[in-house]
Amino acid sequence: MNNELTIVQTADGSNTIYNPQVGETYHSRHGALQESQHVFLQSGLQYFLETTSTQQISILEVGFGTGLNFLLTADFCMGQKINLEYTGIEAYPLNHEMISDTGYEQYTSPEIWREFITNYPSALHSSTKLNPYCQLQIANCQLLNFQSDTQFDVIYFDAFAAIHQPEMWNEEAIGHTVKFLKPGGVFVTYAITGNLKRMLKGLGLQIQKIPGAAGKREMLRAVK
Repeated sequence: MNNELTIVQTADGSNTIYNPQVGETYHSRHGALQESQHVFLQSGLQYFLETTSTQQISILEVGFGTGLNFLLTADFCMGQKINLEYTGIEAYPLNHEMISDTGYEQYTSPEIWREFITNYPSALHSSTKLNPYCQLQIANCQLLNFQSDTQFDVIYFDAFAAIHQPEMWNEEAIGHTVKFLKPGGVFVTYAITGNLKRMLKGLGLQIQKIPGAAGKREMLRAVK
């Protein structure tokens, strides 16, 4: 599958990857960097940190993909001296060469980029310490097969859009994901649909409609 993937530039100058089998890019064509910063870093991680004084945070990402969300998160946490335990779920991991070719080294510190590229293969097999502040594990499995004893502070839900991957957005998938979120934890995604809002409300989460990233009027944040 990786052989068919191509790197494409988005509107803000940052790259993403187009997957012809899915028929979609890994990030918004309106701006990969802008979307990651707005949806996940600012509306997810930073929002959660505003509600707590913790120096330790655990994040679960559904759809690890290119690693851009992780890189921005790790760079932010290292700058703030916050200990980060980051777990990504990725059923179809990108190969090392494709990850290296994204050009994302320009959006993070040289140290974080070097540690990520060096340890990416091992993180696909076990939890790997990148530096004194950051632990990374990428679970190479389907979402419904993922299991963890950890209750996470923040969930980044970054699956392909429901029109291309409906099985990632149904009640079973969302319910399975949310059970890993601790009370007071934040679930955040670029998408917002009536169906998703109803499901999350039914699971006991408080729904927040907030301004979306470039090209999207609104996005969804939910608090458990």
